[in-house]
Amino acid sequence: MTDDERSGGRGRDETPEERADRLWGEMLQEVRVCQTGAQILFGFLLSVAFTPRFPTLPDFDRRLYVATVFLGALATGTLIAPVAFHRFLAGHGMKPELIRIAGRLISLGLVLLALTITAALLLLLRTATELSATAWVLTGVALAWFCVSWLVLPQLVLHRRPDARRARPPR
Repeated sequence: MTDDERSGGRGRDETPEERADRLWGEMLQEVRVCQTGAQILFGFLLSVAFTPRFPTLPDFDRRLYVATVFLGALATGTLIAPVAFHRFLAGHGMKPELIRIAGRLISLGLVLLALTITAALLLLLRTATELSATAWVLTGVALAWFCVSWLVLPQLVLHRRPDARRARPPR
């Protein structure tokens, strides 16, 4: 077997097991950043209900807060889920499956995190500015930025790569 065959045609001299170990390590590094941010945001969100101003919020903002906290809980749990999967699947020779599942969980966690940040921003801007239209516009701009920077730009970079078709992993 040639080096290229062992590395799946990606130009690395690694076995499938080495590749899985490398990918898993990279995923852990990525998810650590997201987990920390989601956990800190979730912690701050939990404390809002205990502030003196919370009972005076309009009904819409209180419902928005509940939705935001729920999204934060889902984002945090989804971003932590790959660790639980690893705990249960480690040592069973299932690292490629683990990587596939963890990748999907991380992607879903990022979507939930973006929605949590967006909802929290809307709540904050509605409370801080008392200008509902401004809050909605700025929140829409922030959500659009998440979509562009987290989804569109990576896809553009991938598709502009001269050997993009060859670089994609087989499904």
